[in-house]
Amino acid sequence: MAFFNAGKLTMETPSNRDFNSISPSAKGLLYLKGHTTLPYCKEAVALLGEPEPFQADPEKAARYWARIVHFEQRYRSIDQLLKPIDIKNIVEISAGFSFRGLAMVADPTVYYIDTDLPDLIAAKKSFIEKLHPEPIAGHLDLEGLNALDENTFRSLTARFPPGPVAIINEGLLMYLDTAEKEQLCGIIRRILQQSGGYWITADIYIREDTDVAAKMYRDDALMQFLKAHQIEEKKFSSFEEAESFFEEMGFVIDEVAQPNHALISSLPQFMAALTPDQKEKLKEVRRTRATWRLRLAD
Repeated sequence: MAFFNAGKLTMETPSNRDFNSISPSAKGLLYLKGHTTLPYCKEAVALLGEPEPFQADPEKAARYWARIVHFEQRYRSIDQLLKPIDIKNIVEISAGFSFRGLAMVADPTVYYIDTDLPDLIAAKKSFIEKLHPEPIAGHLDLEGLNALDENTFRSLTARFPPGPVAIINEGLLMYLDTAEKEQLCGIIRRILQQSGGYWITADIYIREDTDVAAKMYRDDALMQFLKAHQIEEKKFSSFEEAESFFEEMGFVIDEVAQPNHALISSLPQFMAALTPDQKEKLKEVRRTRATWRLRLAD
């Protein structure tokens, strides 16, 4: 039976930290994704009817399209690791204005719980009512959730029918300090110990070189937002450090997503914006992000 649950909009916050200040980034990210073929993003941007907050500077078009490619690739990488495991119980934390859940419940066997902070979820519900007014085939819940609130997190995953659970996220870990990352890992570990399944995270971010970071954060509105949240400091120092961190938290890497440029609809625009010199320099750019499918250590 098709089911869309408007859900509760109240929650208890387990710490004094105000995570709602992060939410403006979700709106800016939606505008960037509106230039791609990601599900429902163009339609959602049209519903906003507002100027894009991080508009392209004509002199920095390559950087603008590089961001779009980055976020589109990040989204696709989760799909790449989710599809082979064929899990039907899925919870996405810090989902933002991503409509992966709405797309996936076209499958009647999928139970998808889409979560973020309450204010954002309230807005997202109104989007979905307009983007997909007819009944859906699967089961979609939209719920307010601070991912560090274990009681609420566990109460949501308890809704799933029997079977393994896939916990997915993109755009969360870089906002958390080490203690908060450890707290989140503990919550997810205990959920998966009970249900079985995997954690797919696209947030394996590595710190930029100091000189590069200084140039990035200099005069750009989006970068100033990231600087305000100390994003660079909260990234991992290396992929080796990230792997060791998750091992200490009781996880091992099950699979690493591999880039598939054929799936990135924004890539041609990015390449067209590059000068010949920039194309040469692109070959020297080091990888600073990965998507990992994690499972519990034996």
